[in-house]
Amino acid sequence: MASVGPSAASTQPALPSGPAVFKTIPYAFILPEIVCGTWVWILVAATSVSLPLLQGWVMYVSLTSCLISLLLLLSYLLGFHKNSENWKVLDSLYHGATAILYMSAAVLQANATINSEFSTNAPLNYQLNSAASFFAFLTTFLYILHAFSIYYQ
Repeated sequence: MASVGPSAASTQPALPSGPAVFKTIPYAFILPEIVCGTWVWILVAATSVSLPLLQGWVMYVSLTSCLISLLLLLSYLLGFHKNSENWKVLDSLYHGATAILYMSAAVLQANATINSEFSTNAPLNYQLNSAASFFAFLTTFLYILHAFSIYYQ
């Protein structure tokens, strides 16, 4: 018979708290996600938004994701999770859903980049939109890595 006591629960890896968050692989991706997502938002805001519907979605996804990821990072730093397994599920679901939303935003930003190539003030807007596209795809990749790396702990 298998024992289902306190010793079985101790084999699960503990969720990090405090500065250990920055040293543990899936959770160490949170800060780069926030930084790259902030760059997406700043770069899109710096352009003359020629396609407000497309780039509005990009700004919404990047800003909302940055704020929620910041709250998640603060909750890990302050230890709100109390080593509950539900936090792993929440973290994985959040990062998986955000990866899908960020992929849609990255594709729309790439479309806005292509359209900005032939607009007025083209060189500057094209360069800013290109950088925003790069960071949007990079942020998408970080969210995907975070979501899948929880399963391989």
